[in-house]
Amino acid sequence: MKGRESHPLLIGGRRASSYSHGFSSSEIESLAAICQTLVPPLPPETITKQHSHNQAIVSFYKASASQHPIPHEVAELMVTRGQPQAVFLARLILTLLSFRLGTLLLCGYLCFDWNWPFIHNFSEISLEKREKILKKWSRERYLLPLRVVFVMIKMFCLFYFFARTDEKSENPAWEAIGYRVDTREPSNKPRGERPLQKGIVETVHENENDHSLFQCLVDHGLQVTVDHEHNLFEIKCDVVVVGSGCGGGVAAAVLASSGQKVVVLEKGNYFVAEDYSSLEGSAVGGGSAVNWSACIETPDSVLRDWFVEHKIPLFGSLDYRAAMDKVSKRIGVTEHCTEEGFQNQVLRKGCENLGFKVESVARNTPEEHYCGSCNYGCRTGDKKGTDVTWLVDAVDNGAVILAGFKAEKFILVDNKDSIRSKKCLGVTATALNKNVTRKLQIKAKATISACGSLLTPPLMISSGLENPNIGTNLHLHPVLLAWGYIPDHVSELKGKTFEGGIITSIHKVVSEDSKVQAIIESPAMGPASFAASFPWISGRELKDRMLRYGRIAQLFALVRDQGSGEVKVEGAEEVGTYRSDGHRIRCKGIKEEDLEEFIGSIEVVGGMASRGEHWSVYFSAHQMGSCRMGATEEDGAVDENGESWEAEGLFVCDGSVLPSAIGINPMITIESTSYCISKKIADSLKKDIPSTEN
Repeated sequence: MKGRESHPLLIGGRRASSYSHGFSSSEIESLAAICQTLVPPLPPETITKQHSHNQAIVSFYKASASQHPIPHEVAELMVTRGQPQAVFLARLILTLLSFRLGTLLLCGYLCFDWNWPFIHNFSEISLEKREKILKKWSRERYLLPLRVVFVMIKMFCLFYFFARTDEKSENPAWEAIGYRVDTREPSNKPRGERPLQKGIVETVHENENDHSLFQCLVDHGLQVTVDHEHNLFEIKCDVVVVGSGCGGGVAAAVLASSGQKVVVLEKGNYFVAEDYSSLEGSAVGGGSAVNWSACIETPDSVLRDWFVEHKIPLFGSLDYRAAMDKVSKRIGVTEHCTEEGFQNQVLRKGCENLGFKVESVARNTPEEHYCGSCNYGCRTGDKKGTDVTWLVDAVDNGAVILAGFKAEKFILVDNKDSIRSKKCLGVTATALNKNVTRKLQIKAKATISACGSLLTPPLMISSGLENPNIGTNLHLHPVLLAWGYIPDHVSELKGKTFEGGIITSIHKVVSEDSKVQAIIESPAMGPASFAASFPWISGRELKDRMLRYGRIAQLFALVRDQGSGEVKVEGAEEVGTYRSDGHRIRCKGIKEEDLEEFIGSIEVVGGMASRGEHWSVYFSAHQMGSCRMGATEEDGAVDENGESWEAEGLFVCDGSVLPSAIGINPMITIESTSYCISKKIADSLKKDIPSTEN
């Protein structure tokens, strides 16, 4: 990435530590052969005359995924990110492929040769035959483990090949496919400004240790004592919040501004706009730092459902409506954008041509913000995540943010003579920096879990809570993608797929009773995600397709309950689905009946584990409801105030409390719900508990 430097933790380059995947040399040899088949080196004659003098494209076609260290990195990803059962299958198959008899068993006659030794192991088979083998595995209907392993290796291999970066945060394939990382400097802000600096405690540096952490905690005004017997630091505060995203950031701000001493625990590190590259993971600000900026208020039909059917008065109250207004104002929501990106232009024009209603999507950015990579952290600093809004408010009111700490368990004790059987006294946490050996025991009068729908339930269950609604009722918005290739020269639609606001237009599929059943939006998919999820047909087709990446528009349908929708793109040269066989049609010169026949051929197929010859990649977005609010203990994990039915003083402020799926991007809903819950917590602390702040 030319022209700017990123945070050291977000810079690519050589691996700082040795590999821990544990694969044997024979397994790596088989894996390298599969990687080479997926991304093969292609001869010069495969390059069109149009591109034959472009050195970046020539190098791209010559490149192979078998080159060191790619197979080792793929193995590392498989072990660290894959399901253990799938990794076991993969290693078993890779081992079998290293033997001739094992290859014969898994590959059949394609491993035969007329010359000695007549049967080859997988890495000795010609590239052409290996490609046929992988295609066969993709269609495999009976030996499903072969399909599973093919998909697993294909996704990790292609993701790493197009995501890897060097010390300059550059990838050799990016220039060839026309992908450019946004290198703009933060707007209207002096370089080096860190809005949370006065309230942040970081343990990312290698020289951090127990002594330096203790001193830093004291310097930030915390009450800290050392428990030598249990090797921990005990911190006392009024409120501890686990998580700093849409729920936790809002809660921290509201409670700190009410006069409570607040401590925020965050697993991620603290980054500012100038730090961001293309390698972001968890960070202070949570999902709000890397989401797609869409700010859509909770639909009236959903609020009625939650108020009437789920019997939660909060969602029928004026307080909730007021909270949405306050949230939108604080995060700088704007209703329009001055210039739409390529994919949103496609969506808007397609809907208008079909007579469908298309609406603008509000965003927590300025109207002129034209950035397609806010999902990697906003490099201009224009997106108003909690790290530049709510958490700033919290720090300005004395809150302290502990970055790089993972919550382990809530501190629960028996609660005699009370409706709730337990009482929460705080949380224990561990520093991710191994040089810090002492744990933290943070004691507070109110403890808030804001880890999100996937992490709050495990934390509550591991702490000893047993409400059956914890970890159940998880809602995921099902998502299906379609794509269309629109060359520059055949359309007035300008730009690239990775440019412009991620979501600025939306079409809502509405039922007769005015309920939103599905929405159609555009996704943010960098080259690595695109390559990993797109159907693999052959190595040649992969490289040809990636050259078109910048002008492949993708749209998705996000479903709430039932309903369906479709969008046809005018001007597209080729359109298709994500079916495993590369289901598509070339549009140039076709008749209307041909297009209708193609649309009629689109069928609902199963996922990877189905036994059909064809299958599709299914996606999901937004996790909700895994610790939902309920009118009674039988209906939910927490009550209307967000408090655990089992543990007094333990609250939840994240998407897990939502009673059901919402059907749209949930940022405004989560922040508004958290605002209401934390306001009630603040009122109860002021009323019932005297403050202990120094």
